[in-house]
Amino acid sequence: MGADLHRQPDHPICIIKQAIYDFFEKRNPGMFKTFDDRYPIVTTHANFDEVLVPKDHISRSPNDTYYVDANTVLRCHTSAHQAETLRAGHPAFLVTGDVYRRDSIDSTHYPVFHQMEGVRVFTEAEWTAAGADATALAEKDLKDALEGLAKHLFGDVECRWIDAYFPFTNPSFELEIFFKGKWLEVLGCGVMEQVILDGNYKPGHKAWAFGLGLERLAMVLFDVPDIRLFWSGDDRFLKQFKAGDLSARFKPYSKYPSCYKDMAFWVSPEFSENNLPRNLLRRPCRQVRNIGGDLVEEVTLIDNFTNKKTGRTSNCYRIVYRSMERSLTDEEINAIQDKVRQQVADVLKVELR
Repeated sequence: MGADLHRQPDHPICIIKQAIYDFFEKRNPGMFKTFDDRYPIVTTHANFDEVLVPKDHISRSPNDTYYVDANTVLRCHTSAHQAETLRAGHPAFLVTGDVYRRDSIDSTHYPVFHQMEGVRVFTEAEWTAAGADATALAEKDLKDALEGLAKHLFGDVECRWIDAYFPFTNPSFELEIFFKGKWLEVLGCGVMEQVILDGNYKPGHKAWAFGLGLERLAMVLFDVPDIRLFWSGDDRFLKQFKAGDLSARFKPYSKYPSCYKDMAFWVSPEFSENNLPRNLLRRPCRQVRNIGGDLVEEVTLIDNFTNKKTGRTSNCYRIVYRSMERSLTDEEINAIQDKVRQQVADVLKVELR
């Protein structure tokens, strides 16, 4: 918290943010109110309930979301500010901020990233004047706007729409672009669920909403190969970018070697009971990150077997360590690995092998 990469003019995250702001200002002058200073600690009601996230949705789990206490979290999407901004009477807005999710660290995933939420509300007069159904008008304007945004950022790219599901929009879509020879997912969006709009703005209106990840766009546009570079204070990275310049392309300044360490343990009944199958990897990852920090590039389950005689199950994880700024020594990685093994054993109650 507090890094505010999205508010540093020459940082690639802020450059992307400003380019999106500029696009919507040019398309609809004076219409969109922008916010980029909303506090990232929010209530569970705002983060989940107000955007209709089901009570049993996996995102509510402490394995997915950072809880401050039972009723407060680090926001996991900027949609957490959708309802309050509608209640404040804003009919069109863009909210940008840092969001937090428990995730494994690798070249494209990080526990904190930046997102932008966009909303536009339509009146009955607008869809009547257009001679269109309210939902049809909102969907058409949404797709026109976002295809225009994609071309503004990436040039004359081919776009396609994929039907999707989000709790807070219906119908819902994902936008993909054909860029550098492959289809890339850009964002999710849709026509806002009417109950959100009626309960927080006023009845008799229709709205669209979208959410996009700024790191995803910046990595593609600026050829940044590793998400951790955005958090680097190294001038060799930061000085390659300048406010307003979308033509910059990242030039690698070095490629420090990685260091691999394996860790195997017998899984305890407690460990098995406390982790759903899709989350078996996350708790070891969390303990590894607690010690290794940003030096941990990836944690991968590479082997799993059950001893037929004893019935005990063994997991083996491979930890990849790498610094973006220097070569790591065996001595320091061995010291970190010893601490990692000890914490995994103590916290997860497993027997190391």
